[in-house]
Amino acid sequence: MKIHNEILKTARRVCSKPNWTFTLNDIVRAMPHLNEGSVRTHVSSRCCVNAPANHQSRWPYFRRLDRGLYEIQKPYRGDAGEQAHGGGALRVAETAAEYGPESAPLRSAIHVVVVESEGLFTAECLEVAVVTQGASLDELLANLREALGLYLDGENHALLGLKSDPRLVLSFETSARWH
Repeated sequence: MKIHNEILKTARRVCSKPNWTFTLNDIVRAMPHLNEGSVRTHVSSRCCVNAPANHQSRWPYFRRLDRGLYEIQKPYRGDAGEQAHGGGALRVAETAAEYGPESAPLRSAIHVVVVESEGLFTAECLEVAVVTQGASLDELLANLREALGLYLDGENHALLGLKSDPRLVLSFETSARWH
């Protein structure tokens, strides 16, 4: 089974109903057999309709609502149409609470995608709901540190799946202009 299909199946299993929501940490904990980074990238970017288009292949399974909270889009909630195509009956055999915080190690990094467009640099964090801009990379980094500081101030980092002093891992994307 392809990873995006497995992630969708897992999201259906661990989501809170009737609002069909789950957290990124719920999915990571439920899929310890897969690479954590791949799972995080798929949920927060490849399978999220309101994430920046950073990947060639995308699936519109989820919508990010807030602070690592996602909702399964209506067409992918496992209706009778999917079951007719061999999806089988959905089982809700476990909840996210069964995994507990001790089942997944705390992350030591927050991953950030930086994109340059029209003279501005935009940074979007993949694990937490922080987006900021700057006119230069230096300004962007200062704004990012400030925004993350405000976001994490007073928060229990462990509940967000983070160590108390996470580092930033930035990926920079720009167009390839050869002329």
